[in-house]
Amino acid sequence: MIYEDKQKYSGILEDSITYLENHGFENIKADIEGYETPKSYSKSGSDISITPDVVATKEGRKYYFDISLKSERPKLLKSKWLFLNTLSNIKSSRFRLITARGHYKFTQDMLDAINLNHKHLIKI
Repeated sequence: MIYEDKQKYSGILEDSITYLENHGFENIKADIEGYETPKSYSKSGSDISITPDVVATKEGRKYYFDISLKSERPKLLKSKWLFLNTLSNIKSSRFRLITARGHYKFTQDMLDAINLNHKHLIKI
């Protein structure tokens, strides 16, 4: 999710963290109270900063998670997903999207638009 939506959907972020903990993920970092904040990446020559919603490890492999929710700025969300997908490929880690009921179609349409339709969706 983009920064403007973090306050609005903080409950879904908490549910996502609980889901990940119940499925064996460890060393969870999230941009929420009580957790360490994941590393941010800044675009040079711009004030845009990208922070994954959740970063966790499982069986020695690092996973980047982004919460997919309907947004007023889909272009920014697409850019974030493409960046996180590329970053995960470079670092031999995994990138997953977490979505909630009512946001499935939006998420699938966005993935089709940027040709990431092979991504594994976690539905909460």
